[in-house]
Amino acid sequence: MTSPNDATPSDHYERFRAKHPDIAEAHAALGQAVRDAGPLDERSVALVKLALAVGAQLEGGVHAHTRRAAAAGIEREAIEQVALLAASTLGFPRSMAAYTWVRDTLDRLD
Repeated sequence: MTSPNDATPSDHYERFRAKHPDIAEAHAALGQAVRDAGPLDERSVALVKLALAVGAQLEGGVHAHTRRAAAAGIEREAIEQVALLAASTLGFPRSMAAYTWVRDTLDRLD
């Protein structure tokens, strides 16, 4: 399985990282620290992070964590299911918004 850190970041993030490398490095270090803080494996971490982005309705986060989940080798159906699971908690319209963001990202990766 490829590391989720191998996912290609968006152009927006690349420009941010070029302009603010210290902030980008601090953000990456925090991400690594919280991944290392518990027993979850990379697959679980990737799915939880995607679910958090879906729940917060963060379109950019959903795109980014969809790319990371795919880079980690998580199958498309499992990634899509994260958005579908939101229907009973967040409501159907929010779940469908997230599903669209996930599908758009996965379709670009195909």
